[in-house]
Amino acid sequence: MQRKRGLIVAILSTVLLSIPAIVSGEDAQEIKPHHEREISLKPLELENTMKRFVHTSSYDFEYPDAVRGIYVTGNSAGGSRFNSLVDFVDETDLNTMVIDIKEDNGHLTFKPEEGSPYEDMAKNLIDDPEQMMKVLEEKQIYPIARIVVFKDSVLAEKRPDLSFTKDGEVWKNGKGEAFVSPFQTEVWEYNVEVAKMAAAMGFQEIQFDYVRFPEGFETRDKELEYSLGEYENLEMNNIKKRVKAVTDFVHFASEELSNYDVDVSADIFGYAATIEETPGIGQNFSKIADNVDVISSMIYPSHWTPYFGIEKPDEEPYKLVNAYAKVENKVLDKLDNPPVSRPWIQDFEAPWLYSGATKQYGKAEVEAQIKALAENDIHEFLLWNAGNTYTENVDYTVGMSK
Repeated sequence: MQRKRGLIVAILSTVLLSIPAIVSGEDAQEIKPHHEREISLKPLELENTMKRFVHTSSYDFEYPDAVRGIYVTGNSAGGSRFNSLVDFVDETDLNTMVIDIKEDNGHLTFKPEEGSPYEDMAKNLIDDPEQMMKVLEEKQIYPIARIVVFKDSVLAEKRPDLSFTKDGEVWKNGKGEAFVSPFQTEVWEYNVEVAKMAAAMGFQEIQFDYVRFPEGFETRDKELEYSLGEYENLEMNNIKKRVKAVTDFVHFASEELSNYDVDVSADIFGYAATIEETPGIGQNFSKIADNVDVISSMIYPSHWTPYFGIEKPDEEPYKLVNAYAKVENKVLDKLDNPPVSRPWIQDFEAPWLYSGATKQYGKAEVEAQIKALAENDIHEFLLWNAGNTYTENVDYTVGMSK
């Protein structure tokens, strides 16, 4: 389906998993033992002769009639839950799994080759990625790799110079999460190399999440210490600089992956489609959409304050999604080559919104969101539940022509 796919030219997966052996400069002069090395995030530099090798996946996946998927953590993908989730997808009209490959804290969910600069960042949650892919191939469950980009406590602690600091310490939000800076191209390269490893594993799509600055950054950009890098001297205000940095990363990632047999998608806040650009987090819906194959707006009703004239969006999932879809369609219609729209929808409760009984999300609420999308000619979607517990007996094609 690749909208912007270039020629399928890549390197052997074994090369991707042995980065230190082919870096240039000082690292090439002396390869120190793993425990003695400081982390180096230099990009993978390939000799032209390497590019004649083509990575051809041994897996055979077909793009579904329409992607209808669920989110799967590394723990679930590598643990006993995996088989039950496979059965759940296989027995319904679902057909896709979005699997954490780099999760919210910044850990890889698999172990790269010993000596890799990513080794310290990894947890061995998915201890047999090859077997996992074989199961997905057998069931024809479309595999998408989720890579959390700029929310990365692990990298921030390792490299405070790539993060945001305050009083000499890495800054963290109210949840104790640290971010690395979209202004730093070294961070771009670090995440794109993870994406290339995921492509080598056989994933058919790379989904970048947290492609943004921390929420509310417009109130912190003067109090935090950080480098603007090459954006320092641009003649534009800080909001425009943030938008440019985030957009530039998405463009860079898409270009770097254009020679791989993968689609590129990005998660984005739903409200970004309703305004010109987000002032703090640096997301411009149209500019990001113009650089990806798939755009996945997070439109969970629980995540909206009163909007579209709806006082309590969490209690009216159909109205919220219907109103949002109309806005998004207008924005995408203005693009010359719009990506596929594949929103994230809600399959969880939001007790933090209620002082009394919480609005329950079950079959009717999930189907209401899917129906609203279908009525607006949006036929792909992803279900989010952080615990990977999904509602039973849902008609995942409601409102769609079967």
